[in-house]
Amino acid sequence: MSMREPTYMEADQAAAAARQGKKNDSKDGKTPKQDLGKLKSLIPLLKPYTKQMIYALLGLVVAATATLSIGTGVKGLIDTGFGKGNADLLNQTLVILFLVIVVMSVASFARFYYVSWVGERVVADLRRKIFRHLLQLAPSYYETAQSGDLISRMNTDTSLLQVVIGSSVSVAMRNVLLLLGGAAMMFVSSPKLAVMAFFMVPLVIVPIILLGRSVRDLSRQTQDRIGDISSGLEETIHGISTIQALTREDIISKNFNERVESAFKTSISRVSVRAWMIVAVITLVFGSVAILMWRGGHDVVAGLMTAGELSSFVFYAILVAGAAGAISEVFGDLQRAAGAIERITELLLVTSDIKILPKPLALPDPGYGKIFFDNVSFFYPSRPQAAAVDSFNLQVKQGEKIAIVGPSGAGKSTLFQLLLRFYDPVAGSVQVDGFNITEVHPRDLRRKIGSVPQDITIFSQDIMSNIRMGRPDATDEEVFAASTAARAHDFIMEDMPQKYQTFVGEKGVRLSGGQKQRIGIARAFLRNAPILLLDEATSALDSQNEKDIQKALAELMQNRTVLIIAHRLSTVTNCDRIIVMDKGQIVEQGNHEELMNKQGLYSKLAKIQLKKD
Repeated sequence: MSMREPTYMEADQAAAAARQGKKNDSKDGKTPKQDLGKLKSLIPLLKPYTKQMIYALLGLVVAATATLSIGTGVKGLIDTGFGKGNADLLNQTLVILFLVIVVMSVASFARFYYVSWVGERVVADLRRKIFRHLLQLAPSYYETAQSGDLISRMNTDTSLLQVVIGSSVSVAMRNVLLLLGGAAMMFVSSPKLAVMAFFMVPLVIVPIILLGRSVRDLSRQTQDRIGDISSGLEETIHGISTIQALTREDIISKNFNERVESAFKTSISRVSVRAWMIVAVITLVFGSVAILMWRGGHDVVAGLMTAGELSSFVFYAILVAGAAGAISEVFGDLQRAAGAIERITELLLVTSDIKILPKPLALPDPGYGKIFFDNVSFFYPSRPQAAAVDSFNLQVKQGEKIAIVGPSGAGKSTLFQLLLRFYDPVAGSVQVDGFNITEVHPRDLRRKIGSVPQDITIFSQDIMSNIRMGRPDATDEEVFAASTAARAHDFIMEDMPQKYQTFVGEKGVRLSGGQKQRIGIARAFLRNAPILLLDEATSALDSQNEKDIQKALAELMQNRTVLIIAHRLSTVTNCDRIIVMDKGQIVEQGNHEELMNKQGLYSKLAKIQLKKD
């Protein structure tokens, strides 16, 4: 059986099932099986920085070796210096210890700097990778995805990985070396006491393993709850005007407080388990050291070992105990990182429904603008039971002006979505200039299409950058020309404090609806594509401004194939054809006079609108 990556819907369902499964498992007292093997997925991100990791590893080894050498110095200091009263040897030992400290400091600097550098670099790369991946996903993915959760995975989860790569892993490796080296030196100092210590090791390891599993699972749940908080915050900020207008601040606040409280309780559960793990480790480790000191003291009194050997053994025993305790701390960080990388990997495994051929076909340049909907059917993933477009057929000639009208939910906007290849039809095909668009790269297709949606998206940049979204390589003069044609140049020069360099705020909050629409039209002028899609492009304008923009649109539509979604029928009377849709199908078509004479759906819509006017 062949293996394939999950589609976004399957991944989303799997994620939901996994979350539900965790809830059920927690009720049953069972823990889902997870391990730190998930951190292996970081290896490809680390490979480009092998040189820096080697530098860090060298610093790590040198610093650990210098630390371990101190125990030998303590043994010589006590047995030879103090025992024989040799002041010169004391002086020499002090100089040697000072040199060891200098070496250890320099090596520790190298370890810390390069490990931290790699951590910051890998997280920056990972964030770029996630963002690029999100840009490649079809709009259909965002029907069910929560923006706050995506932001949490991008920021919070990657920050956890930065802590692990840039700090925790280094600390873990350092303490592993000290643990192994210290254990070896314990055998050198006193094999008998070392064997006793060896049998005490399981007392330390078992609590780490048992409690560590709970820390890992609770860490994943904590990140999920933080994602819920981010989603709620994002939704509230974007809908603040509606919330205040409906006086629903108390309800929204209550819901948000519940999310915060849920995250708090989950975090406290994780902190509690981790705290008990630390208590268990410290008690067992240093209790074991105390027993070993008691046994060693009796051996010194009995003459079986020297005071220097016992001091050296105790030094290494404390070093090993401290290393074991530090490893238990790091183990908790690694558990949290495993939960974070699981969430990030889950996101990166999501694939777009829009499949791109290995060798996509190239559309003619600049293109003709011929469009053919051939028996197209389509269901939105979030509404799989209702066909948005059903066995739809429409052929549009080069340069033809087509208006599409119909009641809400008739499928008008869906045609634009399919033509831009935000979705692929479940049956039939959409063709542009004789090419099935599923065989064309989406970016190549979209370069041939200019669009002016009803709700213009404005980015948190200046006006110049917003207009230049239509064609990033356009010169300033071309931007000015497009803005003038869209009747936007005058308000930019007269009303905006920094002209084209005016920052418009998040989502263009400093612009009126009409100003946003003009900027959107300017983008379409700048794009200069053979196909133009207009979705009620003058809906946000007053009567006088609408007349000006209609003139601009008339100029924009020249020598282009145009599809117009119109709710106000007065805007479509001059089109070559009017397509009337209902329930995803064409029910009428013709010019304005023909459709009025038929006394069908178009005539009914026109009369209703006339009464409203």
